[in-house]
Amino acid sequence: MANIDSLKRALRQRATERISSKLPLSDTQYCAGFDIFMQDSGRAIYQDFIVPQMVELLTPLFRSRARISVLEIGPGPRSVLGDLPCHLKRKIKRFVAFEPNVVFAAKLEKWLSSNPATEPPFPCLESLPDIHRAPFVSHGDIGRNREGDTRDNDERYDVILFCHSLYGMNPKPKFIERALEMLVEPPGRGLVAVFHRDGKLDLDKFVCHRTACFPTGEICVQNDDNVLDIFASFIAGFVLQEGEGENATRLEWRTTCQTMSRRTEAQPNHLFFSSPNLMVAFTKHSTGLQELATLVPLLKRDLPVKNWEARLHRPASIVRPTEIGQVQNCVQWALQHKTGLTVVGGGHSAHCLWPHVVAVDMSAFDKIHICPVEHGEAGSRVDGLPLIVAEAGCKTGDIIRRTMEAGVTVPLGARPGIGAGLWLQGGLGHLTRLYGLACDAIVGAVIVSVDSSHILCVGNVPRQHCPTAAVRPDNEMEILWALRGAGTNVGIVISVTFKSFPAPTYQVQTWVIPLKDGKDAQLRLRNFEEDFARKLPRHCSADAYLYWQAGKMHLGLTTFESSISVGSLMPSPPMAIPGGTILGPEEKGPEESSESMDGLDVFEAEMYMFRMHGGHGGGKTSSFKRCVFLNGIGAQSITKVLVEAIDNLPSPLCYVHLLHGGGAVGSVGSDATAFGCRNWDYACIITGVWSRNHDGSDVARDAVGWVYRVVENLLPLSHGVYGADLGPDPRDTKLSVMAFGSNRQQLARLKQTVDPFRVLAYTCPLPKEPAAQRLIILVTGESGAGKDYCADVWVSVLRTMTPNHITATSISISDMTKREYAAATGARLDLLLRDRDYKERHRPLLTDFYQNQVRERPQLPEEHFLNVVHNAAHADVLLITGLRDDTPVATLSHLVPATRVIEVSVRASDQIKKARRGSNATDNGSCSKAVTGQNKGFSGRMSSHQPTFQFNNDEIGDQGARNFAETYLLPFFSEDLHRLAQLVALVPDFPRPSVEFRHILNICQQPGGLELCTSLLQSQFIGDWTGVDIIVCCEAGGFVFASALALRVGASLAFIREAGKLPPPTISVSRSASHISSSLSVSEFKGKKIEIGLDTIPTGASVVVVDDVLATGNTMSAVLQLLDKTNACVDVKVLVVAEFPFHCGRNLLKQSGYGGVHVQSLLVFDGV
Repeated sequence: MANIDSLKRALRQRATERISSKLPLSDTQYCAGFDIFMQDSGRAIYQDFIVPQMVELLTPLFRSRARISVLEIGPGPRSVLGDLPCHLKRKIKRFVAFEPNVVFAAKLEKWLSSNPATEPPFPCLESLPDIHRAPFVSHGDIGRNREGDTRDNDERYDVILFCHSLYGMNPKPKFIERALEMLVEPPGRGLVAVFHRDGKLDLDKFVCHRTACFPTGEICVQNDDNVLDIFASFIAGFVLQEGEGENATRLEWRTTCQTMSRRTEAQPNHLFFSSPNLMVAFTKHSTGLQELATLVPLLKRDLPVKNWEARLHRPASIVRPTEIGQVQNCVQWALQHKTGLTVVGGGHSAHCLWPHVVAVDMSAFDKIHICPVEHGEAGSRVDGLPLIVAEAGCKTGDIIRRTMEAGVTVPLGARPGIGAGLWLQGGLGHLTRLYGLACDAIVGAVIVSVDSSHILCVGNVPRQHCPTAAVRPDNEMEILWALRGAGTNVGIVISVTFKSFPAPTYQVQTWVIPLKDGKDAQLRLRNFEEDFARKLPRHCSADAYLYWQAGKMHLGLTTFESSISVGSLMPSPPMAIPGGTILGPEEKGPEESSESMDGLDVFEAEMYMFRMHGGHGGGKTSSFKRCVFLNGIGAQSITKVLVEAIDNLPSPLCYVHLLHGGGAVGSVGSDATAFGCRNWDYACIITGVWSRNHDGSDVARDAVGWVYRVVENLLPLSHGVYGADLGPDPRDTKLSVMAFGSNRQQLARLKQTVDPFRVLAYTCPLPKEPAAQRLIILVTGESGAGKDYCADVWVSVLRTMTPNHITATSISISDMTKREYAAATGARLDLLLRDRDYKERHRPLLTDFYQNQVRERPQLPEEHFLNVVHNAAHADVLLITGLRDDTPVATLSHLVPATRVIEVSVRASDQIKKARRGSNATDNGSCSKAVTGQNKGFSGRMSSHQPTFQFNNDEIGDQGARNFAETYLLPFFSEDLHRLAQLVALVPDFPRPSVEFRHILNICQQPGGLELCTSLLQSQFIGDWTGVDIIVCCEAGGFVFASALALRVGASLAFIREAGKLPPPTISVSRSASHISSSLSVSEFKGKKIEIGLDTIPTGASVVVVDDVLATGNTMSAVLQLLDKTNACVDVKVLVVAEFPFHCGRNLLKQSGYGGVHVQSLLVFDGV
């Protein structure tokens, strides 16, 4: 599949070959092509990339001021700013645009004009929008006003936007320079944002404030002659002049579009083209490169790097510091100019160079020191082996060569040219099974902080190699922990101290086996693992390769046996692969090759470098790799994916490498280092390869796409992802949530501490704090009720009917159990996930399997829930099906305290459920237990569970589910709720240090705040106010909101107060201290009681308890106990303004016997 840029070149070439004269597109013709371009797929690029990036980019700026002025260049028929959330659009007080296309300009003015039936796109403009029907120019007169008069424009803007409008402007840096001049002062207070197609943009030496890419964008075009004619002219940028050659060229254009496109079975009459997008944002600081040049040497030439993607990137500049002070200068400059940096070590990372970002070349730091440790010295080792200090510019081969001279080694990777990124993010090699990962050998480091620019010394660093200006931070051990697996994220590393190991020699044996077919490949892989690899001792490893050569699939096998002359590991007899089960009877006999090697020679033993396809070494090819960890490779579900991958190669040079792990890797606890993926036996390295002269072409893009597709198929079967390969590509974000195991949230918190200004923004992505979701919907119900079907319908409604088209996704939490069950039993995972009859046959065994898991690991439900949440971190709304918890909101909501969690229980009649489950349905066990009963009476301490909503799914079709979503789910995205949250003040260090206090009562102190809150309490209430007899409130916060609400809905009020403040007769109960009240002394709070008038609640009353906050639940539990004690209430519901799930208030209510009380909150906040 070609991208738009390749298609444009091809179309122009076809036209040049046949015709000499071309006509520029008229405004009307341009509009026709633009309309085709902005069909569903083109619009999706805006929804999935442009709008989310703008929201993330502009939100901090808009929060910091009350008035925003905007200049948009080439907005087209409507401004993309119209898709911003309402609270951001209301900040826009001035809007100016340059739109030279008169058709677009007219449509834009109409779109901006007020319509009595709808709110204008920018409702708070202080003056009329100013639309210049003229091009934006880089100097002098910049356009014409609405009346057509030429004028100079000295106005300054907070935001200047080029959204797909920079294409015809040359030279482009001049237009960016002009835009920067038009930003408000001081520097950093205004932004120039550029969105550009095809992902490449050369803007000279401007340093970006922030950048992001979207490589998966696609444009879809109907395969119709008339449509293709308009589309092809739009892409080429001109129309064909009537005359000789026009018809033939038009036919060639259609054929070119059809040939260069991708087609799908789902849409056979449409053509797809790749349309990657790029976002780059600049501030007035973006011109500050010369200031850095006075502090640190700049490279005057391109830096040769190994990675083909990095070679295609155009960094703003490359600096080469030669001393630590210059690295500090780089950090100080980045902090001052609010920009990021990349770091170049070995040059194997795709993101060591990044467009419009300054790169720091560490090659001058290339010293290696062997440091003998004397007995009794701090940090000395019992074995007496030396420590190795390697600076950040060293390569793997340099370290191995130097350490071998001292008779020791460090377990690094398999290629000699790889740099520090390998050691800091894992480090897989042929000593992994014996000595562990490279990062496991790190015992200390010297780094430059990207928060303060201070030199930090962490862990065990020999005294002579610790700079005199270095300090040891308070969180030293946590930084050292992070360096061992996620080290590129925590600072700029100057040097690393390794513990060393005895240097081994190797016996390397190699076999190459032609395979008959896919079944033969699957059988031999299974036998290879079960009969041979699984039985190997730690000092031996066995790698496997699947690849295509000479018209058939091949299996390559390489074994590495390491021998050392000290300790208990002595040379052993050479390994022998069982011929009959793996090699087959026709291959019995001696191995293809066998050699003895040392630590340097073994670099030459990699099959992909020197044997496969004639060898991929020597700079003839380029590659793209992603790696997943597998706990075994013989299961049919795994071998099937691997064989299908080879059957669908985009290039015959691509292959799969299965690198043997286990051994010492699993001996380290998953939380002992940041590298949390420890339970695996093979690293499965999916490798796309192509000829180097195709770098950046469709051939390379197809190979990269193949790698991601294979990895996506393996993810459900995997035990983690290797983070060393991952970078800013959004496709890596999904993979990164599996890169650190259970350590990801700790890493996210640490990242916020050590890199709060995102100086190292282009490394392996870490999850953001807090959690990304605005809403998590737990869809529960019995098997056959239609949970997954309803969830899919609700996802569709949420995506299309919410303001700004939020992202929503649905995931079954039970899929994780199914994957583990399939791996343990050999059941077919694909059928478990997609075939209802097959799943029903396995349901009893699946249930038993899960229950056994929970008995062994009681925290498994919470682990599964968090894994699902983190895997969907990109989504605004997450719907989870397959839950097995009876009270999921009470049990799980505290795990995601910044997110609202609700439960929808899907019901269906027994007859409908049985019909949906099919003939193989069983009655014992379901993905989720049925929610039992309604709240049929409050007296007697109700304990039955109440979901947030119930949906009856007996009807055929999706209309009922759609109506439910529109009625009950869409209100959670009310703009009024967002406005209410903005009125809650955050007060740090109150009522005691380290507490961030959410001042809920501040709502009432803001103009219109109480009215807004009362209106929402009324409209968001899940119930019928006409059936409510009394609103109950407890002092003091509840009094304010309940009084206004009672007046609004016409209900009576009942007050609960501290004992002694109401006249007798009263009923009272003891009350525990809340988390805020607990700041009082124990004696001050001891014996506190609350009370209510004896006859305040009439018999048979329906009651709503209104309060300001639900946190620990201590107060609310006492209130419910008091109401229970009256024996008067038949129905009680709870309605609060704000909830703090972190404190597990709902769980306390459940444990107190009030799980059947319906609890509802308007707002959800993290923390206190």
